[in-house]
Amino acid sequence: MPLLTQNKRIDRLTSTTELFSRYSHLEENAKVFRSKSPVTVDPKCLLYVQQREFAATTPADNSVSIIGSADATTCHLVVLRHTGSGATCLAHCDGSSTWTEVPLLVNAVTSLSNSAKDGRLELHLVGGFDDDSNTSHKLSLNILVAFQKQKEEIHLETCCITDMNDVVRDGIHRPIVYGIGVNVKTGELFPASFPQRGPAEDLRSARTFTGGQMVGIYDSTKEQVMIGPCRWAPNRDIAFWLAEDDDTILQYLSTSPYAEPPHFVQHIKSTIQFLLDHPSAENLFPGGQPQCFQRTEQGAWERVSQQ
Repeated sequence: MPLLTQNKRIDRLTSTTELFSRYSHLEENAKVFRSKSPVTVDPKCLLYVQQREFAATTPADNSVSIIGSADATTCHLVVLRHTGSGATCLAHCDGSSTWTEVPLLVNAVTSLSNSAKDGRLELHLVGGFDDDSNTSHKLSLNILVAFQKQKEEIHLETCCITDMNDVVRDGIHRPIVYGIGVNVKTGELFPASFPQRGPAEDLRSARTFTGGQMVGIYDSTKEQVMIGPCRWAPNRDIAFWLAEDDDTILQYLSTSPYAEPPHFVQHIKSTIQFLLDHPSAENLFPGGQPQCFQRTEQGAWERVSQQ
């Protein structure tokens, strides 16, 4: 089935510029969206999604009100929601395997929407900018085409991507919106920032840093964050990065060295230190079981034993 906007089929595209010129309402919606001030999200209601992760839940969830993600430069943040069931999925896509990732997101929402007789699938895309290597532009097109190829009818509502998410400051192109949240109770989408990004932030970053693919991190039936089990090979060779200066790390470990948020280098060093402290992941997952976290009454994610 086609990807639609305003109930009209979106035909084959060769650029995001073409998309916005053909469908001017998407451009206007993007301008409105990017003009909103970011909301600082309370961690007590948040389910945070890192790069190459997705999470899906429904309005009935008592542990999660907001799903969010940030630090998207060339990456794209993808929200898919069923208007009947309210089932909502957010993914942080970096282009590593777009064609296999998009069906996972569609399935995550449709599997939570089986009982809904009415409603439709609505898609929101935010991220990317006018980067020198055109990484954002290629990912924008790949995501759009991948959704076009799904059997479900999907309606594109928000499209604040690449050229519509670009600003030039001090002669350097940067994204306008780096992070978003979606309210799983109402479906409201908004620019956002996140002072806390747990649980198991370093472990999850290490999984991605060592080549882990897109994975779901949340079991909405148990209302638990579930991480792993992961595997990686010991690699002492990465230790030299800890002594490198910020510019070197940005140049070699970022797709957009001039547009990263201020904490990027510290985040990378923290991930590398975690991998050096845990050269094998086996001890992190006793019995080969995932690490599971449940929301406490105080609002924190607390590790629980696997049931």
